[in-house]
Amino acid sequence: MAIEVFNRYEQKYIIDREIFEKVIKIMDTHMILDQYNRDHNPYTIANIYYDTSDDYLVRKSLSKPEYKEKLRLRAYGVPDNNTKVFLEIKKKYRGIVNKRRTVLTLSEACGFLNSTIPPKPKDYMNLQVVKEIEYFLQVYSLQPKVYLAYDRIAYFEKDNNDLRISFDQNIRTRRYDLDLSKGDYGENLLNGEVYLMEIKTSKAMPLWLTDMLTRYNIKKQSFSKYGTEFKKAI
Repeated sequence: MAIEVFNRYEQKYIIDREIFEKVIKIMDTHMILDQYNRDHNPYTIANIYYDTSDDYLVRKSLSKPEYKEKLRLRAYGVPDNNTKVFLEIKKKYRGIVNKRRTVLTLSEACGFLNSTIPPKPKDYMNLQVVKEIEYFLQVYSLQPKVYLAYDRIAYFEKDNNDLRISFDQNIRTRRYDLDLSKGDYGENLLNGEVYLMEIKTSKAMPLWLTDMLTRYNIKKQSFSKYGTEFKKAI
């Protein structure tokens, strides 16, 4: 069963291809590839971000408050109406990220988002998260704002499911055709051949990882895909 509740720190880094190729060799020594990354081939994650008509959620996020939240619809690849997708609330408080999500079909998710009426319960749904999303939709009058997709390679540490490191490339966005079933296309968000590396853990980093960051002078930076797209759009 997919994990539906996460509490962890997330640290982000922008690296070029030269550094990426060096880092990948170290990853292969200490970590295990995600089951969907056979032979180091990335898989595609596609999202629709929802916000108010005046972009309240992303504007608040960019102001760097202690607490922020957002809602997105996520699929792996291009879904049809019967494909299982994730509807997620992501919150951040004082650096700790809490992500809560439920599985729905694309049809159920879109119906829920458009009407604010939750779908009939099914065994694959997290009903507690459905209730939380229902409340979220009642608090904010939301609409689809942006399609955002990328290709990901992800690793787990051996014997430690807490630590996860991912590399996202070819981040692409669009503010039209805001339907995951429409297909995977859009404009590049970042220039050049770069990767967004994210380290996600609720614990301290292992020594080999801190040594790697120091060796290649990889420095943490603040980066939000949705926030960067919003600033670029305006």
